[in-house]
Amino acid sequence: MHPVNPFQSDDEEETPDGIGIDGAMRFLGDIEVQLDEVACLAIFEMCKCPSMGEFTREGFVDGWKSTECDAKPKMAQHVQYLRSNIPKDPELFRRVYRFTFPLSRMQGQRNLQFEIASEQWNLLFTADRGGVPWNTATTPWLDWWIEFLEGRGKKPVNKDLWEQTEVFMRKSLDDENFGWWSADGAWPGALDDFVGYVKEKRGQGSEMEVE
Repeated sequence: MHPVNPFQSDDEEETPDGIGIDGAMRFLGDIEVQLDEVACLAIFEMCKCPSMGEFTREGFVDGWKSTECDAKPKMAQHVQYLRSNIPKDPELFRRVYRFTFPLSRMQGQRNLQFEIASEQWNLLFTADRGGVPWNTATTPWLDWWIEFLEGRGKKPVNKDLWEQTEVFMRKSLDDENFGWWSADGAWPGALDDFVGYVKEKRGQGSEMEVE
């Protein structure tokens, strides 16, 4: 199989072994992928992109070869598959979610800046952008999580907190009354404190509904 090659370009940014942001944007446009949807992150994960909007030849070729897509129409069909399956396939979602952490970090930094983490959570945990919705009719989990972290000073997010937030999200949707939570659990401190924050919010009689 010889997949379509976006590396052939007159743009000085493109090289035989890599494609920069401009070329990546053209390619994503060709296969009808929007930058503000989770399917875009899934493409980056599949191709093991070293940074946001940057492809390597090896990652691009190996990634698309794994899907047996060798032409843009087939690639566009695979994007539709991703859009359909990301919200309902926990393993696929978790793979994309976890890859988003190194993908989104600033060069040379170990942690994720809060503003970037917040932006990505709003993407990954929102239904209309192709993610898994965390806000529910009774508890605006995502809104409260961002509000809670803002109140703590918008500290950088480390890898453990990033990964455990997705695990916490799944459990909170399975049981919104914290039947699974234990103070002796191995959760990051921020999530332990968030449980108290949610309970306090509910204790105030909040019946806040999500629009």
